[in-house]
Amino acid sequence: MFRTKDVGAPPPFLELVGVSKRYGGVRALEGVDFACRRGSIHAVLGENGAGKSTLIKIIAGVVQPDEGSIRLAGQQVTFPDPLAANAQGIVCIFQELSLMPDLSVADNIGISNPPRGRLGLIDKRAQRRRAEELLARVGCEDVNPLERVANLPLSRRQMVEIAKALGRDPKLLILDEATSALTSGDVAKVYEILKSLRRDGLCLLYISHRMHEIEALADTCSVFRNGRHIDTFAAGTRTSDEIVQLMIGREMAHVYPDKPQRNQPPAPVLEVRDLRWTDRLNGISLTVGKGEIVGLGGLDGQGQRELLLALFGVLRGTEGEILVDGRPRAPGSPAQAKRKQTGMALIPEDRKTEGLMLPMSVAENISLAALGGLVSGPFIDREKETAAIERMVAKLRIKVGDLADPVATLSGGNQQKVVIAKWLLTEPRIVLLNDPTRGIDVGTKQELYQLLRDLADAGASILFYTTDYDELIGCCDRVLILYDGRVVRTLEGADITETNIVASSLNLPGAGAAATA
Repeated sequence: MFRTKDVGAPPPFLELVGVSKRYGGVRALEGVDFACRRGSIHAVLGENGAGKSTLIKIIAGVVQPDEGSIRLAGQQVTFPDPLAANAQGIVCIFQELSLMPDLSVADNIGISNPPRGRLGLIDKRAQRRRAEELLARVGCEDVNPLERVANLPLSRRQMVEIAKALGRDPKLLILDEATSALTSGDVAKVYEILKSLRRDGLCLLYISHRMHEIEALADTCSVFRNGRHIDTFAAGTRTSDEIVQLMIGREMAHVYPDKPQRNQPPAPVLEVRDLRWTDRLNGISLTVGKGEIVGLGGLDGQGQRELLLALFGVLRGTEGEILVDGRPRAPGSPAQAKRKQTGMALIPEDRKTEGLMLPMSVAENISLAALGGLVSGPFIDREKETAAIERMVAKLRIKVGDLADPVATLSGGNQQKVVIAKWLLTEPRIVLLNDPTRGIDVGTKQELYQLLRDLADAGASILFYTTDYDELIGCCDRVLILYDGRVVRTLEGADITETNIVASSLNLPGAGAAATA
């Protein structure tokens, strides 16, 4: 049950009245009335494609409404572009980071309004001091302001994005899945920052698919579905199940599919022996059996991502053995990893930069990895390609108006489905997943969980890294806990509990000695 909080009733700081937006024949928002107040964290909930992104883009001046009006502090306003919204104190932290990877942290933080000295030149010292102050404010004193953003891990980039937003002195701060890439420690820091901003009287719009975050932070919740504002209510007046039902328009079925009962371990398909790479992988050994879903747990940054990249042939200089069906297979590149004799597929962490070609069409993205199997002579068999694409769209229930549309026009959940469809077309026997549910809604997550189980039931071997403990417990037949680049414990059956996962992740005495996988 969500905790009840005192919402209070000051006048709205932001009001939307009768706002509608269409893209061609697609209704993104329809007649939306919405209001939020200062000194409050207002959660905006809904499935991917419910209208949340369009709502915040209109508020931020990224797109213009077709109908309706916007009032700010009681005055009717229009925002022809994001600069106009920024000038009124509206600042967004989007799920897709706006940082420029080849610039320094300090340059990124100060890019919109850098301090200037004589002759109008940028005062680099003042810019660095300002960056240090903002990084300290978000608890990232360890980040060097002169470091290139490209050299930072994704979680640190997200914190730099938050520091950059705070540097603009917002009155209304919009956070779109702002914690989806963060470690648990950084999430706690963000919680404290947001609560402090609330005490300072800011108006905060918080978009998240993580219900425990809504429980911890929100004063008020608004639910959107199919472009419409469904309901607004005080936090604590709806259960999680009731909120989910409002979001998807139907009762939520059992979230995780049943796990198969096995009398004996499945035959190993993937075997890893003493895998090492720099100081990130320190002798990992594991097996994944046919039809088995094996989870990778542990605190973020313990080698899970590097393990998946090493298996897929991305990393150079690895040591150790990788066997598939008992035969040595050490892919030197992703192209080798996806060949039939190995049959691997990797669903990457960041769909925007690692999984998709955003300007290309939905159809082109789906067929991209499997083009080698869709040729007739020297040419692509377009009829065969189209049939394969349509089969994947139907199988994964990808919501798309026209397959020729750029994949960038799809919602986050449907983009993730396109990434998965692209690799399923290669007919992999081994599927590697790197936090695949980050930033997608509960309905799409449930579809993904069922898809993973269906793939396993059909004989695929799945290695699944997730930062969500519930997913490890609900989806996985076994869970390997990594700590400092090593497997420190293997959990299976009734031992896959949150207590065991947390204790083993911290490598606490008595949580389990190092175990073979």
